[in-house]
Amino acid sequence: MLGDTVEWGALRLDGPDGPVILRLPDTRVFEDIAPRVVPLPGGGWAALVVESDLARGARLALYTREGVLAATDFIGQPHRWLAPLGGADLDGDGTLELAYVDRPHLAKTLRVVRYRPGDPHLQEIAAQPGVTNHRIGWGFIAGGIRDCGAGAEMVLADGGFARLVAARLTGTGIALRDLGPWSQARSEAALRCR
Repeated sequence: MLGDTVEWGALRLDGPDGPVILRLPDTRVFEDIAPRVVPLPGGGWAALVVESDLARGARLALYTREGVLAATDFIGQPHRWLAPLGGADLDGDGTLELAYVDRPHLAKTLRVVRYRPGDPHLQEIAAQPGVTNHRIGWGFIAGGIRDCGAGAEMVLADGGFARLVAARLTGTGIALRDLGPWSQARSEAALRCR
């Protein structure tokens, strides 16, 4: 999906006590451009990654030095991938939400899941079809999460990469707002609140 043949079977997490190497089983890889560091409620941090299984496809996972902290279910089908936007308190309630596009080339569905301390399963709380953040072969994932002073929102493209959109988690779901024509430069500028 990312335009290369490199697949990673281990994750190195550095910290004050030195590095820790976490290795996946032979049937899994980290299929992502890089881990994203997200703050955990109550302190500490985790690495947000995409983990793909040969038979079950991809899942979103949070890893700490001890291993998997929480994860979504695998998509359930091989050769199916997801593209993360990141993690933040997306609705201002003090909890950590994680956002990703489920099958950005097929389903094109933004999903928001919530992390609850002690729960190993990331619970979906909202979904919005018709948006994406990746094209096959790209070595990057477009968009991300920003806060321009009015709370966190997600930046991505409509399903056809014609329009740049902002998505905000609300009490009733996900609200989309048009930001103009899509281009990679406009997407990067939007993340810098320009």
